[in-house]
Amino acid sequence: QDGPQRKKRKSEVAEVDKQLDILAIGTAVGSILLYSTVKGELQSKLDGGHDSRVNCVRWHQDNCCLYSCSEDKHIVEWNAQTCKVKCKWKGDNSSVTSLCISPDGKMLLSAGRTIKLWDLETKEVYKHFTGHATSVSSLMFTTVKPMNENKPFDGITGLYFLSGAIHDRLLSVWYIRSDRKEKNAVMSFTVTDEPTFIDLTVSEVKEEPVKLAVVCRDGQLHLFEHILNGYCKKPLTSNCTIQIATPGDDGDSTPKPVPILAAAFCADKQSLLLVYGNTLQPIIEKVSLNTTESHICLIRDIQKVLSLKTDVALTKVKTPVVNSDTKVLVPGIPGHSTAVKTPASGKAKKKNKRKPGETEESIEERLGALDIDVSKVKTPGGLPQTDSFAVLLVQGLESNDAEILNRVLNTRKENVIKNTVARMPIHAVIPLLHELTKRLQGNPYSASLMVRWVKSVFTLHASYLSTLPDLIPQLGMLYQLMESRVKTLQKLSRLHGRLFILVTQVAASEAVQDVTEVNQTAKLVYEDESSEEEGSDDEMIADKDSDENWDEDEEKEEQSDEQEMTVEKEINGDSDLEPENESEEE
Repeated sequence: QDGPQRKKRKSEVAEVDKQLDILAIGTAVGSILLYSTVKGELQSKLDGGHDSRVNCVRWHQDNCCLYSCSEDKHIVEWNAQTCKVKCKWKGDNSSVTSLCISPDGKMLLSAGRTIKLWDLETKEVYKHFTGHATSVSSLMFTTVKPMNENKPFDGITGLYFLSGAIHDRLLSVWYIRSDRKEKNAVMSFTVTDEPTFIDLTVSEVKEEPVKLAVVCRDGQLHLFEHILNGYCKKPLTSNCTIQIATPGDDGDSTPKPVPILAAAFCADKQSLLLVYGNTLQPIIEKVSLNTTESHICLIRDIQKVLSLKTDVALTKVKTPVVNSDTKVLVPGIPGHSTAVKTPASGKAKKKNKRKPGETEESIEERLGALDIDVSKVKTPGGLPQTDSFAVLLVQGLESNDAEILNRVLNTRKENVIKNTVARMPIHAVIPLLHELTKRLQGNPYSASLMVRWVKSVFTLHASYLSTLPDLIPQLGMLYQLMESRVKTLQKLSRLHGRLFILVTQVAASEAVQDVTEVNQTAKLVYEDESSEEEGSDDEMIADKDSDENWDEDEEKEEQSDEQEMTVEKEINGDSDLEPENESEEE
C-alpha cells in the first residue's frame, strides 16, 4: 500500500470458472487494471472513470459489473466486458475511501468519513450513518439474514455491518433499521492499535455468533466472538489475542516479536490462516482456534528464513598517521580553506609502529594538534554564515540550549533567516515550529522577530508540512495563537486611533501653553493733538490774522513733531519707521 499503485483485494467473486481468475487493481492515476492470475498477464484496462487515485474496487455478484471509488469524490459502475463506464455519480463531499455491496446485490455501502447506503437501481441515498472522525478503511456485512425472522425480509432491513477507520482503535457495528431515525453505531470492538486487516465469519443463523479476526498495526491479532442482538453500550474487548515471537536462542536471549500481516478464517470457521514475517517473504500457516486462553504467543524461528545478508567483507582498515604540526579541520566551522597534501606513493603502506627510540605523543600534544582557534576563524563580515546558523539552530533544538537559540532566532536579516531555514534538515522543521510557538506564547514582544521565522518555514517547507498526517495537532497551538491575535487587531486599531487623537490634542494644547507671550507694548507712540485742535476751533476762527501767520504756525508744529519723534527713536533704538506707522503719521 505504500507504493505508487495501491492493490485492492478481490471480494465476493461468484463461482464462475471464467471470472475466478480476474483480479481488479486500482491505480494511483485513476485507471483500473484487470489482471488474469491464470495467464499471468494484463487482460484489459478501464479508463475514463476517475481523475484521481482509486481507493477501493469491489466486484458485484453479477460478474460483468465492477464498482470503484476514488479521491475525486465519485463512485463509478463499470461494465468489465466492454471496459466502459455504465454509471458515475458523486458519492461524498470529500474523497470516497471504501465500498461494500449488500448480500442481495441491490444496495451499496460507501464511506468517506460518513457512511451512506445507496439504492443501486435509482443511485439515491437510502440511509445515512454517522461514520468515523477519520477516513473509513474497511466496510463489510456481518449478517446475511435479519435476527428477527417474524417480519418479511426486504433484502437489507435488519442486517448488521462493520466499519473500521484509519487512526481509530474502535471498530463500529451498525444496524440497518426500517425507520430512518437511528444513525449511530449499536456496538463497538476495541483493539490495541489501528486495524490493518479484518476478516469475519458471516452469521447465517440467529444464534450463531459472528467471529472476527482483526490484525493491528502493532503486529497483534485479536479474535472476537459475539452474538449480534441489538444495542451494547460498552466497547467489547477481544476474547483472544495472538502474537508471534522468536525463541530467543543462539546467543540472543531476548525473544523478538514477529509481526502478523494478515489473517483469514478457513471454510470450517474453526481454524485460521496466519500470514506473518517479512512482506518480501511472508510465511502462511494454518492454526486451529483455541479461544479458552485469552492470550496466545506462538514461538516461531524465522530468523534462518528471513535473514537478509547485508554484511560485506571488510577491507583492511588503515589508520592515518598524524604529525604533531598537523591541524585537523572539523566540518561545520566556516572560513577554512586548506590544501590537502597527498602522501607519497612509496610511503603509502607505512606501518603505524613506534621505533624503539621514539617517544609516544602525550594526550596534551594530541589535543593541541586537534585544537582550533575559533576566534580567528571569521567571515569577512564578522558574522557566522548561514550554513553555520543552520548547524547552530539544529544543535540548539536538539540540546534545547537557550543561549544558542537566542543567538540564532534574534537575527533580523531577512536573507539570513531564509537561507538558514532553507539549509536546515527536514526533521528539524517541526521542533523549530514548536520552539517558535513556545516563544510567541511566553514573550509576546518577540512576535515581530518570530513571525519572520514562521513565515520562512511555511513558504519554504509547505510541501513537507502538507504530507504530515498529524499536522493539525502539531500546529493547533500556533494556529489558535495567531487567530486570537488577529481577532484583537480590529479592537486594537480602534483603540490606537482614539489614543492617537487624544495624544495629539494633548500635545497641541501643551505646545500652545509653551509659546512665549508676545510683548504687547508699542515700540513707537504717536500722540495726536486733534483733541486740542477741536477745543480751539473757535479761537482759531477768531484769531485768523492772515494766511501767512497760519502757514508759519503749521511749520512750527511740524518741526516740534519731528523733534519729538527723533527723541523717541533714540530711546527705543529704532533706526527707521515701519511703513504702517508712516501711513498713520501721514
